[in-house]
Amino acid sequence: MEQLLTALRAVAEPTRLRLIVLCARGELTVSELTQILGQSQPRVSRHLKLLCEAGLLDRFREGSWVFYRLSRSGPAAALARQLVAACDDADPTIVLDLQRLNAIKRQRADLASAYFRENADQWHRIRSLYIDEREVEAALVEIIAAADPRDLLDIGTGTGRMLEILAPRVERALGIDQSREMLSVARVNLERAGLENGSVRLGDMYQLALPDASFDAVVIHQVLHYADRPGAAIAEAARVLRPGGILVLVDFAPHALEFLRD
Repeated sequence: MEQLLTALRAVAEPTRLRLIVLCARGELTVSELTQILGQSQPRVSRHLKLLCEAGLLDRFREGSWVFYRLSRSGPAAALARQLVAACDDADPTIVLDLQRLNAIKRQRADLASAYFRENADQWHRIRSLYIDEREVEAALVEIIAAADPRDLLDIGTGTGRMLEILAPRVERALGIDQSREMLSVARVNLERAGLENGSVRLGDMYQLALPDASFDAVVIHQVLHYADRPGAAIAEAARVLRPGGILVLVDFAPHALEFLRD
């Protein structure tokens, strides 16, 4: 009961209620929230700290950036979802907040598209070596559907394509990548696809910041050919896999194409 009371006290303030509504619509940085609310960063940070302490928001670091999103577990998370549902999207303040949020999402999409264009030549060169990617994706969907996992981890998620096709078949899907730029692309793609159960995080495939036995399924799609220590990456994937879980590896057969390691 005390945790619930703490959460209720934390959200009983206009700015904090606005933050709850905004963070229900995606992962946002302090800077982005400051732009939307039109308030100083120290003030917004104090509000966010209270909401996190109350269990209403989750906070995670991505390099030098810190993101916030609606909490996904615990009694306060359930309360947060109910509060968001109870808020009137026609309220003038919320309407303006959401307009500013959409503008920020468009900026994100533009930056992600620019990064993708700059690197398109390399990706197209590698993709030309694949068999039809639709066949690969269909096979992956079939494998995951047969395994029926509750949650899924995609290591080296890149643009988030594996999350796009597999997240609809699980309760929770998480993508890990070492590139902030690629995570920006993936985050935009997940938002466009409307996948609220999918998220991405900065991480190292050799040392995942995840507990043992925390996923029913782990996918490593077209990543191991970049790895200096593929065996170590597979061992780390196995560590976070629950007993009886499934590890799906997709990669090239042995070859002499050294540029694939670049």
